[in-house]
Amino acid sequence: MSETTAPAPVIAESATARGRRARIALRGLQILLALFFGLASALPKLIAHSTAVEAFDELGWGSAGMYTIGALELAGAVALLIPVLQSVAGIALSALMVGAFVVSVTAFDGENAATPLILIIPLALIAWARRSHNAELLRLVRRA
Repeated sequence: MSETTAPAPVIAESATARGRRARIALRGLQILLALFFGLASALPKLIAHSTAVEAFDELGWGSAGMYTIGALELAGAVALLIPVLQSVAGIALSALMVGAFVVSVTAFDGENAATPLILIIPLALIAWARRSHNAELLRLVRRA
């Protein structure tokens, strides 16, 4: 073996392994958030669970508002699992959580106001980490 063909440094291998672990962790986070938004948040609204009905009646939004928010949350949950939509889903669900925070503070005296704020952090992380998919999505939209 000549002196010019030295083995690759170990640092490159650890960076690759760390990057792979980070991608797996991010994917796991996306799956957890998709399950949360699909099952814990959207489902009660879409099946008209009594607590969701009461909350939306108190807001004055009625069943139309409840079903609309539930459908948006379900669409965001599904989009978190589709590679080309992941970043957009993170942004859209973050915006939905800003609205949930404002409604919680103004209409419900801050009850459960921390939940949407906590959810914005991982959603923003997903939107940023998966931002490279936005160019592909834009190309698909322009082609259609």
